[in-house]
Amino acid sequence: MAIPALPEQSRTSPSPHALDAFNTAPADDVRHTLLTCLRSHRWSHRLTDHHRPYPDLDALLAASDEASYDLTPGDLTEALAGESLPALPDDTYEAAHMALDAAHAAYEARFGHVFVICADGIAPDEVLDHVLAGIRSRLTNDPEEERVVVAEELRRLAKGRLRAVFGF
Repeated sequence: MAIPALPEQSRTSPSPHALDAFNTAPADDVRHTLLTCLRSHRWSHRLTDHHRPYPDLDALLAASDEASYDLTPGDLTEALAGESLPALPDDTYEAAHMALDAAHAAYEARFGHVFVICADGIAPDEVLDHVLAGIRSRLTNDPEEERVVVAEELRRLAKGRLRAVFGF
């Protein structure tokens, strides 16, 4: 499903047409789109089957939050399987890539899954430092603490991706 692009004059709320398209699209199309935001079938089904239609983007984002808080450990594992590290700027030095690869390997060895962090609002030239600092600080978490942090990062990623679907 493709959500129509928003007109330039309205960047605070999706156009009625875009939200109507989302609200009235076939459920399978909506689920497919939602899975690009968070790879959890449970989350996408909740947003599609239990909450539509949405009166506005804020209601959709609130429903996303609610659905993400209810993810089971299995749902988190499913969502994590579709994630990857944030992309680094093209001009990042090879040494930085090596440092990130080493930090990520240590994280994955400790927790058994990819490291996720929301970099929304972080300047492109600060993403590497943000990611490395995040990995280093989170390596000290116990598995249950990290599960809580991961769930929050996935929630934030999903909201940012939903905003992007609507052109924000």
